[in-house]
Amino acid sequence: MTLVRSNSVLLWLVALGFFMQTLDATIVNTALPAMALALGESPLRMQSVIVAYSLTMALVIPASGWVADRFGTRRVYLTAIALFVLGSLLCALAASLNQLVLARVVQGCGGALLLPVGRLAVLRAFPREQFLKAMSFVTLPGLVGPLIGPTLGGWMVEYASWHWIFLVNVPVGILGLLATLRHMRDAAAVINRRFDAAGYALLAFAMVAVSLALEGHSLLGALGAVALLLAGAASLLVYWWHARRRPDPLFAPALFQVRSLRVGLLGNLFSRLGGSCIPFLIPLVLQVCLGFSPLEAGMMMLPTVLASMSVKRVASVLIERWGYRRILIANTVLLAMMIASFALVAPDQPQWLRILQLLVFGATNSMQFTAMNTVTLKDLETSHASSGTSLLSMVQMLAMGLGVGLAGAVLAGFHALWGQARPEAVLHAFQATFVCMGVLTLCSAAIFARLERGS
Repeated sequence: MTLVRSNSVLLWLVALGFFMQTLDATIVNTALPAMALALGESPLRMQSVIVAYSLTMALVIPASGWVADRFGTRRVYLTAIALFVLGSLLCALAASLNQLVLARVVQGCGGALLLPVGRLAVLRAFPREQFLKAMSFVTLPGLVGPLIGPTLGGWMVEYASWHWIFLVNVPVGILGLLATLRHMRDAAAVINRRFDAAGYALLAFAMVAVSLALEGHSLLGALGAVALLLAGAASLLVYWWHARRRPDPLFAPALFQVRSLRVGLLGNLFSRLGGSCIPFLIPLVLQVCLGFSPLEAGMMMLPTVLASMSVKRVASVLIERWGYRRILIANTVLLAMMIASFALVAPDQPQWLRILQLLVFGATNSMQFTAMNTVTLKDLETSHASSGTSLLSMVQMLAMGLGVGLAGAVLAGFHALWGQARPEAVLHAFQATFVCMGVLTLCSAAIFARLERGS
């Protein structure tokens, strides 16, 4: 069945928004050393640029559905693009790390709304029998974004400047605004429930507190980090108490009665801590320690993404053959070993070995994501599907930010421990960080062992 032709432009518009969101999540990684040099910062302390974007998206995603229902999809989608363009422009104009982080927050607010609201617009524009085909078209550019992001970012830094990583979003965003005004239907707002503002505030505080604590900000100190962790945990407990007493909570406690969802969410959180830090650490170590150019470092990430896309074709076959529990336990162990294996990075390491490591990492990481995502949602009832998907998206973005923040903190800690004046201390710090993140990932295998046998 062919898609409705009158709505084909809408699909391209939503696909463009998803592409911008996923591209911007990866294009920054190879530019961090150049940004650090321009802003007078250490390249080992630039993780906050990535954490700010991921954490902001995790904070905004739970409210996206209600906001679209309250104010209408077209109005919210216009606002999302405008915020994304404004944030991109502010990023390019930033003269300090703090300004850049604040600009990334603005950009993340827009990015968090692009796909959920765009998906809702497609749902309302297409009949149910065409929705799956329409969403397949929309999400395809989202796979291309991470593929070209690191290489495109390296190319822009090398032949232009890091500012163009953000400036390129401005003309694209303006075209998106004009296309939205013309082609997205102005559906009336639907107010079918009150927003759980208190629950949202509790979850938001918990995420920010834990993220700041794990990032190990120098102003906090050890006692401050522990205090923030405890405060974040307390906020989660209060949210649970709040949700059990509210008729329409942000995420109903009934969701967590589903065993596969509980295990899947926890597994997603801890497993992604290791997997999400690799796109941040690899381009950094290649440029800082091995003298790679930004473009060369970006191209080194291509094997990871190519292997990731290739494995998706066989992932469902392997899961059907061996089951979620076996695949996730075995693949988590393999993924942890691959993360730790990057400790072999050294100037005399053969190039073919680096490429092989990145290929195997990309394949195992893709298998992990596919299995974790499907096992988390597979047993949900239809009435909980929307909130369960939103919760999973929130956890994914939170884990991405926490993984980068934690890896940056561990890296800085090892660097300080072994003496910042020693040239080899930086490389040793990277090597130890890879091992630590691998061990952390390995621990999540115990979480997936809690899945039912035979599942």
